[in-house]
Amino acid sequence: MRRVKLRIPAAPLLASLLAVLLGGCPGKPCPTIPHPNADSAVAAHRSMRGHAHVIRAEARVEQWGQDGRIRGTVLMFVRRPESVRFDAMTQFGPAAILTSDGEDFALLDLREDRYLTGPTCPANIARLLGIPMSGEEVTLLLLGDTPRIEATGREIECTGDGTYLVTLHGAGDRKQEIELDIRDADREAPPGEQRLRLVRSEVFDGEGDTVWRATFDDHRVIRDPLSDSGMGVAMPFSIRFEHPAENADTTVNFEDVDLNVEVPEGAFSQQPRPGIAVDQVLCD
Repeated sequence: MRRVKLRIPAAPLLASLLAVLLGGCPGKPCPTIPHPNADSAVAAHRSMRGHAHVIRAEARVEQWGQDGRIRGTVLMFVRRPESVRFDAMTQFGPAAILTSDGEDFALLDLREDRYLTGPTCPANIARLLGIPMSGEEVTLLLLGDTPRIEATGREIECTGDGTYLVTLHGAGDRKQEIELDIRDADREAPPGEQRLRLVRSEVFDGEGDTVWRATFDDHRVIRDPLSDSGMGVAMPFSIRFEHPAENADTTVNFEDVDLNVEVPEGAFSQQPRPGIAVDQVLCD
């Protein structure tokens, strides 16, 4: 039997393989009926977050900064609008406790036997989590929302990934991008029934450089004990915050989250322990 060799041109075959490898998977489709404007989408997302008033959580926190990488377990209480408590834990108990009720800040550092107290401001909040933001802004981020710049203009588009990209334009050419994902099951739903989840919020200065960026992932629906209908709230279980100018890069991976629990009295304030040095810290 005569054998015939088939010759396949190498270049077209290689081009086809590269097209498959580099092309990736197709993106998600846009909603059949998209939100009509930026204000509508942002308001819809914020209304869904309104049910989350308090979280009690345990998280693994990893920071990259001037001192290299720091990671550990943090227990936290967060309550709207600006009250926070973070307990950095070791296997023997707390190593540091940060509290703020929105006005008064305190940090008990048991590693160095120091107690810092002063006004609440981004520099003081950043002393434990490495996130240089106000108590209100940190609360928004940890509840799956975002602070927003004061906008003079707004626009919205649907990206190739099927997400809404809202752009807020501020003074001095500053801008903020807010990216909202849509549940696959809601892509055929009208705008009022689309459940939106924040996946990125990024602020740029007038030169186009990133001021800070927050990304959100691994959303899970948490039962709301205050809901008569038994509905839950989709909470991000992974939040990454980056602030290039402050050399701040912090990732919070939640291991356990309880929503709208009762907060113990005095959780957001503390007093110095006997024998520990007290230092007053001011804000820049």
